[in-house]
Amino acid sequence: MTSTREARGSSCGWATALCAAVLSLATAAPAAHADQAPPAAETSATLFQNVRVFDGKHGTLSAPSNVLVSGNVITRISAGPIDAGPGARVIAGGGRVLMPGLTDAHWHAMMIRATPVAILNSSEGYTTLLAGAEATATLMRGFTTVRDMGGPSFSLKRAIDEGVLPGPRIYPSGAMITVTSGHGDFRGLTELPRNIGEHSRVEELGGAMIADSPDEVRLRVREQLMQGASQVKLTAGGGVASPFSPLDVATFTEPELRAAVEAAESWGTYVCTHTYTPIAIQRSLAAGVRCIEHAHLMDEASAKMIAEKGAWLSTQPFVDLGGAAAMGPSEQAKMQLVVAGTDNVYKLVRKYKIKTAFGTDILFSPALAAHQAQGIVDLTRWYTPAEALIMATSTNGELFRTTGLRNPYPGKIGVVEEGAYADLLLVNGNPLEDIKLVTDPDRSFLVIMKDGKIYKDTLAN
Repeated sequence: MTSTREARGSSCGWATALCAAVLSLATAAPAAHADQAPPAAETSATLFQNVRVFDGKHGTLSAPSNVLVSGNVITRISAGPIDAGPGARVIAGGGRVLMPGLTDAHWHAMMIRATPVAILNSSEGYTTLLAGAEATATLMRGFTTVRDMGGPSFSLKRAIDEGVLPGPRIYPSGAMITVTSGHGDFRGLTELPRNIGEHSRVEELGGAMIADSPDEVRLRVREQLMQGASQVKLTAGGGVASPFSPLDVATFTEPELRAAVEAAESWGTYVCTHTYTPIAIQRSLAAGVRCIEHAHLMDEASAKMIAEKGAWLSTQPFVDLGGAAAMGPSEQAKMQLVVAGTDNVYKLVRKYKIKTAFGTDILFSPALAAHQAQGIVDLTRWYTPAEALIMATSTNGELFRTTGLRNPYPGKIGVVEEGAYADLLLVNGNPLEDIKLVTDPDRSFLVIMKDGKIYKDTLAN
């Protein structure tokens, strides 16, 4: 008969062996966490000669300059000659414009090339392959970084970071967290009532997670952070695309939102909330949310509160119903309200000097995604071309950096300056004078570089 002491010793030995095995696996296998070191970039140098630089921060071009890229960063910018050393790749700019790669602060990598029905009835493997193809297309449109605002994009991000396929840098949020009946709850009425412990199909896929109490919210937030989320998204109000989510409703309570904020801040990062209405905006801000998404129905008091709190607004220049063409009558009616509120949003942004990021929020439409940069052009209804391009480069980059230690790409993004990531576009023309150039990447972007690696070079022999 085994003694208690022997049993304990056997148990401890088993636990020690298990811990050793887990540590061994953790050391041997690539981690899924957001603080995973990116793979080593190409070590050869690239020299852009005779280019005029739009640095992403100022509305003017530099004098003719030379820009040296070593590894994955910009190491020198000079009006004088630069010796790039033996073996360097030299690109003759011919006086063309060199600018930062474009960025999108509200993208859904997993939800472009398939409909909701197809996503819910397919495996995650299939939808990830679709998303991989779209990721490559996104990069070839000149978008070198995106913030993914809902969807199981962790594996896609890892594959891109490891060089398995071309694509933009991804700041993943993981599953968007919603309440029963909220935006992101794609269950049918036949799936009600919910049985505690059971997961719906959208939850199994990691597209959304349903949480109806502060404790459930904490759990779901921590799960996304565990998987590598750089920031976390909650849907604090109704939405356009969800079948049972009126646009005017406020969903999470302030204690629920505060639970999410506390969990994210414990990890050194932030919560953003999908909101349209004043009550959802103000409730989010009162709970400590640091980034408001959309806000197309906000009022003066909400705008003032965003500014006073120093929070970010990540919104989209929705100027028509192009994204609602395939929607039902109810969704189209909601989209009309959003479009009608767009002008007011940007007027309030300018009035209160709100920190504002640019995103597109394209869903379920590869045709619309092909015109991703049209949103930058649409911004010129309220901004100069230079201001619009600054928002889509360095301003977004500033928002990305608010992820703190959860930042998977801790270098500077959205700028052309020494020490920044080498995410660069060589443009055939001057986008400060003709911003529509960004909507024709096949012709306009002669060179596309991300992380120091060239993915397109039409000037090569």
